[in-house]
Amino acid sequence: MSANKIPPAPTWDLDSIFPGGSTSPEFKKHREKTDRSLKRAEKLFSDLPDLKNQDAVTRWADMIELLQSLEENIQLIEALAGCLVCQNVDDTPAHAIAAEGDVFATRWKKLLSQLEAVSLRQSDTNWKKLMTEPRMSGIVFYLDELRTIARSKLPLEQEQLALDLAVDGLHAWNRLYDKTAGDIKVDFKVGKKTEKISMGQIATKMSDADRAVRQQAFEKMYEGWKPYINQTAMMLNAIAGFRLTLHTKRGWESPLVEALQIGRLKKKTLDTMWRVVAEVTPQLKPYIDAKKRLLGIDKFSWYDQFAPCGKADKLYSFEDAGNLIVDHARGFSDDMADFFRMALDKRWVEAENRPGKAGGGWCAGMGPVKESRIFMTYSGTFENLLTLSHELGHAYHHHVLKDHPAFAGGYPMCLAETASIFSETLTMDAALKQTTEPMERILLIEQKLQAAYTMFCDLHCRYLFERDLYEARREGVSGPDKLSEIMTSAQERAFGSLLDKDGYHPQFWATKLHFYLSGLPYYNFPYTFGFLFAGGVYDRAHKEGAAFADKYRALLADTGSMTCEQLARKHLGVDLTREDFWLDACRRAVADVDEFVKLVKEIS
Repeated sequence: MSANKIPPAPTWDLDSIFPGGSTSPEFKKHREKTDRSLKRAEKLFSDLPDLKNQDAVTRWADMIELLQSLEENIQLIEALAGCLVCQNVDDTPAHAIAAEGDVFATRWKKLLSQLEAVSLRQSDTNWKKLMTEPRMSGIVFYLDELRTIARSKLPLEQEQLALDLAVDGLHAWNRLYDKTAGDIKVDFKVGKKTEKISMGQIATKMSDADRAVRQQAFEKMYEGWKPYINQTAMMLNAIAGFRLTLHTKRGWESPLVEALQIGRLKKKTLDTMWRVVAEVTPQLKPYIDAKKRLLGIDKFSWYDQFAPCGKADKLYSFEDAGNLIVDHARGFSDDMADFFRMALDKRWVEAENRPGKAGGGWCAGMGPVKESRIFMTYSGTFENLLTLSHELGHAYHHHVLKDHPAFAGGYPMCLAETASIFSETLTMDAALKQTTEPMERILLIEQKLQAAYTMFCDLHCRYLFERDLYEARREGVSGPDKLSEIMTSAQERAFGSLLDKDGYHPQFWATKLHFYLSGLPYYNFPYTFGFLFAGGVYDRAHKEGAAFADKYRALLADTGSMTCEQLARKHLGVDLTREDFWLDACRRAVADVDEFVKLVKEIS
């Protein structure tokens, strides 16, 4: 660890997947092979028989296995293209490949919609015969779920038309937003030097120890987006409008129906969670007041939320961060620690802090390669260290499921955060146990409370905004001012007195890429769900110790073949529709408020 300067963080290894980046001949061959497989599947589907005899059952099983293979191969195309675009937003061929991947994905989804349609033609008796076919044993949950959801969709021709239109409609708006965000550069002043930096680099400065730097970053973010604000509003309205039109035709009450289907979650569970979150959120007020006192500020503004506390001048080299994460994981599970070590040693992480990269952090599975890649911008803060731990947790989740059939490996986003937040919490608590120094403890505890604050307030705000956005869009197009009004109202309800009223971020709707993701609506509540659910899993691990490691892996292995409620009942013995689980989880999340306040008073 260094107090001032750290070595550059590493870049990732993509060449071990396909050498040559966006011009790779091997990658091109993979895409051509996938195209041929899609054509074969499209032809086979044209004469798929009804399930009347064993020969038909065999042909269906063959087709379903082909669909699973295609899903993995298309995932590889989309994931690798995403890696190439994010590592260099000016990589024009990579953008073209990403668009090609969207077309492949649409063709695959059309095949899946055909499977949905023909599944409805089968009698329940014949469908059950297919489910007893040995090759279907691990994916019965997925196939039954597919058939159930199909009953609420439009006729096949209309569903396929919607998928076709989405390529150059819904998904195109998402791609345009990503390109716009990647193109934005602003002049940022550091001392006497001014440099051009990207939105991804701006984001890292929002957690700078110097309030002037944070404020400048916030203002520069506004400045960077200002020329695009009208276009951005058009993108958001188009995405919302597309979804509302399609969902209304399906007879769905709102886009939340799709989000809950994708999340494998009951609305009763979601409503219970948010109700308890709103009830517990005010308990964070002493933490915010103490943080203001520590920072020497009277008002808590948007750009103060991620201000570091404690020993904020401590920087972790990427190597040190990786070693700490591996060491902390080993105290719970050798299997997890060994995996983390391997992922770091094989350079699965893109972490270099440089211009030209996209913003954000994520982990993507590489389909049939059975590997993952992690994208982030690492500048050495403890927050960065936690992000690395978080994304490695995602990669471990992929690893646990790598040998499962594709249809049993697709877990819902609500459960996708389980392993990542578990890993992050494991790292945090291990670090806390190793220090008694007050300023160090303040730093670590503040990170824990900041996570609770984000999940309870920021994510709740995003959920409320998106819910209100769809209601407003039913009445017509909302311009930038209206969108800012909706966002401000959402922030007032979600943050309450924790954020000063003149410290809101009215244009958060324009700067947050999650609102523009075309793959699914409501890319928000799964984070809070995952945070609290992972907390419940972690609490069980804390009580049982290393003996829970195998049970934890078994829980992760089931995430692709159960609903959230089923998983919680089987592995934790709890009912997620009841308040008691969420109250315990929320109270655990704010349990360190008193110690934080006490430590701040002691040093003030």
